[in-house]
Amino acid sequence: MGRFPSGSVFEPVCALQIEPFELGHLRVFLARNDYHYWLYKAFRRDLRSRPVPQITTLFWDIGGVILTNGWDRNSRRLASDTFKFDWEEFQDRHELSFPAFDNGQITLNEYLDRTLFYRPRAFSREDFTAFMFAQSKEYPGTRAVLSAAARTGKYFIGSINNEPLELNQFRIEAFHLRQDFLVFFSSCYVHARKPEDHIFRVALEVTQRPAEQCLFIDDRALNLDSPRRLGMNVIHHQDAAQLRTELRNHGVEV
Repeated sequence: MGRFPSGSVFEPVCALQIEPFELGHLRVFLARNDYHYWLYKAFRRDLRSRPVPQITTLFWDIGGVILTNGWDRNSRRLASDTFKFDWEEFQDRHELSFPAFDNGQITLNEYLDRTLFYRPRAFSREDFTAFMFAQSKEYPGTRAVLSAAARTGKYFIGSINNEPLELNQFRIEAFHLRQDFLVFFSSCYVHARKPEDHIFRVALEVTQRPAEQCLFIDDRALNLDSPRRLGMNVIHHQDAAQLRTELRNHGVEV
């Protein structure tokens, strides 16, 4: 609680008691009387009249947004059922090996050596690899939104995605992702993963884009925390229609 100092131009109006509150990044003092409520409303109108930063850069997750996930739990479970290997044993080995695989620190063959082919199997490495790649599918609705934004030519479009090297390369080629993306900040190239800050910092520093002009799209809420802290705009992706609406709300043409 506080009062205006003696001699203030507001002192003749009334003895004012004021309370601080937060509005965005500003600390505002709102008096408990009609006169200063009017001042507060005028201040709010002034804030609304200020231009919203223009979005110039779109960063997209890929798995779960543009494509299905590359090698998630459901795909691994299906592999266990298809190739008849012990799920629990494989999963334990996967959890120990996947962070290095996802970060580009070990190859696909090294990952398979650690998780499956440390002993003889009734199936071949080639058949299993083909199965892994076959799990990737496109979400046509969301891809159409991405392509619409790319066709405008108004936005710098890149990915910020977690993906092992060989799977990432396959997905870029198979789904012609270079048609829409200018750059790929993938965990296997950057050697850092979401949700940590580092991969987002690299994307901002390499592209030299102001964070407030960037918008990041991801289907996992946790992955939005770091870019939000860095000042980027974010969208929690749910489906193509919702994504198109939220992009338009940010002034993005799709």
